[in-house]
Amino acid sequence: MNTLDKLSTNKRAAFQLIFLFGLVSLFGDMVYEGARSVNGPYLKILGANAAAVGVAAGIAEFLGYAIRLFSGYFADRTKAYWFFTFLGYGLLVSVPLLALAGIWQVAVVFIIVERMGKAMRSPAKDTILSQATKQVGTGFGFAIAEVLDQIGAIAGPLVFSLLFLAIGSGSGALRDYQHGYSLLWIPLFLVIACVFLAYRRLPDPESLEASSERKGLATDKLGRVFWIYTFFTFVTTLGFANFALVGYHLKARHILSDAQIPLFYALAMGVDAVAALIIGKAYDIFKIRHNNEKAGLVTLLVIPVFSLVIPVLVFSSGLITVLCGVVVWGVVMGAHETIMKSAIADLTPLKKRGTGYGIFNTAYGLAIFAGSAVCGLLYEHSILSVIILSVLVELAALPVFLILRKEALTDTA
Repeated sequence: MNTLDKLSTNKRAAFQLIFLFGLVSLFGDMVYEGARSVNGPYLKILGANAAAVGVAAGIAEFLGYAIRLFSGYFADRTKAYWFFTFLGYGLLVSVPLLALAGIWQVAVVFIIVERMGKAMRSPAKDTILSQATKQVGTGFGFAIAEVLDQIGAIAGPLVFSLLFLAIGSGSGALRDYQHGYSLLWIPLFLVIACVFLAYRRLPDPESLEASSERKGLATDKLGRVFWIYTFFTFVTTLGFANFALVGYHLKARHILSDAQIPLFYALAMGVDAVAALIIGKAYDIFKIRHNNEKAGLVTLLVIPVFSLVIPVLVFSSGLITVLCGVVVWGVVMGAHETIMKSAIADLTPLKKRGTGYGIFNTAYGLAIFAGSAVCGLLYEHSILSVIILSVLVELAALPVFLILRKEALTDTA
């Protein structure tokens, strides 16, 4: 097989793997995003109070990010990326099992297990996916996966909404929720089937990147640009408005009805998908134009600049203003899910890819946790203080971006 035929074969295999992982994300999101949209009221029905729900959610989210640091490291050490991927998606079984929870404490255990599963699989899955995206453009490859992911993120909550409308008793009865969780066995089966097909199609995805990996990245160290990038990620995510607080504001201020809030979230997810394709492609264009794998990092400017205006818009009292804010929020989420993940693929060597994703996800999760907690406390005191803090943090991210851009364009290692 000549070089051109091999490149064509590799690219075709890469697209197939990206599409299969996109389907994995689609069906996976149907399972856990569908459940996450109703876990709160379900716990209430089972007898949990608000404090218990809040603590359980906090622990689950913290573990869901913190464990990634270790799972990414061990995935690299063992090279067992597929094992961690299968294990992580296998733990999604805890979601339909929620239908069997008779007390809220058991339900909380299942919810935490689901987040732990995501922590186990994410660095390994992103590493496998990153190897495939090297053949088609990291930005574009992650964008394709993100579009399919968002279809699942929208479909999951809608499954429960439609189910409640079709067979629900209208009183939010326990059995209505249990029927909904039981229905999630179907997408769970499809998740495992797609992971298995992806593994059968390309059990050694490293071969896609190994032949094209730049000599400069053939190392076992994470460079200076990676650490600056991680700090930038932490700062700009710290000031990013959490939609949970946004939704709370919209309900508390009677700006939207309970039924309208999830529709606005669905709109944001749709914008996310479209923005992901555009920003991801732009990321690849900058890399090609400068003939530098790190040049795409200049597109990260979108994140702090757009994030600056989000709190001003979404924490207002005008419907149109809020609508504009939700659209901008979706654009930023699209950037988070594509170029932020793409950057790790271009900043880390194969030997440290899982570790890199683990560190990135841990920094990202800590920023979300800290930012959400502080803004939530400030909101009780003053909405203006939330807006000011968020804006100041995003402004602080701009000089970090400038340093990152300079290092990225001058570093040829």
